[in-house]
Amino acid sequence: MPKRPWNRVNLPVYATSTHDGDAAHNMHIITYANAVSMQPKQFIIALYYGTKSLALVQQHQYIVLQLLSEHQYRLVDILGKQSGHNINKIQRLQKRQLLSTWKGFWVLKEALAYMHLTLTPLQANDPSVPAPDHMLYLGTLTDFKHVNEGNALTLDTLRTYGLIRI
Repeated sequence: MPKRPWNRVNLPVYATSTHDGDAAHNMHIITYANAVSMQPKQFIIALYYGTKSLALVQQHQYIVLQLLSEHQYRLVDILGKQSGHNINKIQRLQKRQLLSTWKGFWVLKEALAYMHLTLTPLQANDPSVPAPDHMLYLGTLTDFKHVNEGNALTLDTLRTYGLIRI
């Protein structure tokens, strides 16, 4: 049976870095992120309801979107399959010496690029923007940094390793 139409596109995989403006930090895997404007550069991102990342973003309107390298596929187990409400993802990544800091956020050293975004919720007061399982945000790029060369992690790589459904 062929893939469903929305699964035929080989999307990039990102890790978000969030914090509450203070001591609480988290990272999370997202694939629902897409550039929607050239000037200013803006993205639509979707954060799953109930996640620690969403709770932190609701307290602090900034996020770092990290474009992952194809060899970082193993991070999906910690960043995407476990909740920041139950484990300290930052502490686990620090123990493995995978983190650095950028603009006050923890970031993955081996990511390809970092993008600092200012977020505006899209459906907060607008019932015409439904989002049944994710909160939608418009993110305006405030800064970015190229970190490493290489190929981006994509959904096809995650499928190859059996990390997501086909």
